Amino acid sequence: MPARDDSRLLDELTGRLRPLGLMLRGGFHAGPDDAAPSGAGTVLLVGNAGPELWRRSGEALRDEADAMDAWTRRVMDPIGKDIGATVLYPFGGPPYHPFQRWAKRAEGLHSSPLGMLIHPVFGLWHAYRAALCFPDILPVPESESTSSPCETCSAKPCLSTCPVSAFSEKKGYDVPACAAHLGTLEGRDCMSLGCRARRACPVGRDFIYDPKQASFHMQAFLHARQSDSP
Repeated sequence: MPARDDSRLLDELTGRLRPLGLMLRGGFHAGPDDAAPSGAGTVLLVGNAGPELWRRSGEALRDEADAMDAWTRRVMDPIGKDIGATVLYPFGGPPYHPFQRWAKRAEGLHSSPLGMLIHPVFGLWHAYRAALCFPDILPVPESESTSSPCETCSAKPCLSTCPVSAFSEKKGYDVPACAAHLGTLEGRDCMSLGCRARRACPVGRDFIYDPKQASFHMQAFLHARQSDSP
């Protein structure tokens, strides 16, 4: 394996991720409070936003159990090997790595009333798929500190749109109520187009998932719920 050129690492990673519909989602130099693996000096996050991942890789995600997780490992493990990074994933636990905490370190995101992290540009239409951990202190993408767009959203339509009131700022996310609704005739709208509360958010409207992509994730959510049931 040729020596890694750390000065070009971010550009090279961006070039390898783009054809997959993935992108660098920031990074940070690991400290004692980050719960990063022992010996990690730099953590770079990889994820996606909007429909680009589905448009580029959707065919590879069909008709396979745990398709998104399997596909992510399939494309990220070779990249990690080539650049000398340990690849960690937000799935495959327990134990689970604190990706939401890392995301706030890497990009300065904020929690939304739905519990998801909200991005000032992508809104709720983004995700983190992997983390690349290096022992060295390497360059990381620049990150701007931003305020939460939810603070200036007085209407908060995300909290009033759910047909079964599954979201509440005080009580959080009622997962059983959500899952039960998705199995009904009235839940077909959420199943085919994605969570109605999520779609109500005014931030990041240009990045809303394609209907087939949204349906894929809703089916995966239900599958996971059924697998966890006794």
